[in-house]
Amino acid sequence: MSKLFEEKTIKTEGIFQGKIIKVRVDTVLLPNGNTATREVVEHPGAVAIAAVNERNEVIFVRQFRKPVEETLLELPAGKLDPGEEPLTCAQRELEEETGYRAKEWKHLFSFHTSPGFSDEILHLMLAEGLETGEAHPDGEEFLEIVWVPLEKARQMIFEGEIKDAKTIIGILALDYLVRENAR
Repeated sequence: MSKLFEEKTIKTEGIFQGKIIKVRVDTVLLPNGNTATREVVEHPGAVAIAAVNERNEVIFVRQFRKPVEETLLELPAGKLDPGEEPLTCAQRELEEETGYRAKEWKHLFSFHTSPGFSDEILHLMLAEGLETGEAHPDGEEFLEIVWVPLEKARQMIFEGEIKDAKTIIGILALDYLVRENAR
């Protein structure tokens, strides 16, 4: 990777610490010698789970999201606890949010959710061999479990019914794996 475009941090100032995120302002030296400021949201990382049954139906959660003032259809997901491995987080979140456990897990890939302002990395996990358990969302989560055939979920993306980025990425990845017979 070329260092031609790298910025060197000169100064960092923490300006906010919440329960989930921190915000800092970095003063950076640009490749041309000028300086600039960058606002950065620090996030501990997260997982999203593409959980699919033997009929190629995907489990979703429907929940209200305050920042966008909408109820969204999303893949089960959650943030990593300090020092937690993505697989452990994914197993916990799938059961907490949906009541399901999976016999088979595969880490598909990881991606930056919004690298223009956040360091969050999201790990996309495939879960198969689903078994019913008991959902126990935390006290601030109000979720509805929804099963959608994969083909329909793909259509819902292009019809604007699924708007969440991690869910769109997860569904398109799962659709690719099914089409390529690569699951």
